[in-house]
Amino acid sequence: MHLNLTIAPVLALVAGIVILIAPKLLNYIVAIYLIVIGIVGILGL
Repeated sequence: MHLNLTIAPVLALVAGIVILIAPKLLNYIVAIYLIVIGIVGILGL
């Protein structure tokens, strides 16, 4: 059995769990996620 996971769904799952535990971290999580997605988009990774 082979699992093919990409980074975006895994990040979304982890962020969702963390937000449920500590809702005040939502702003930081969203900001970091957007920065990472932006860098990946610009660099074409």
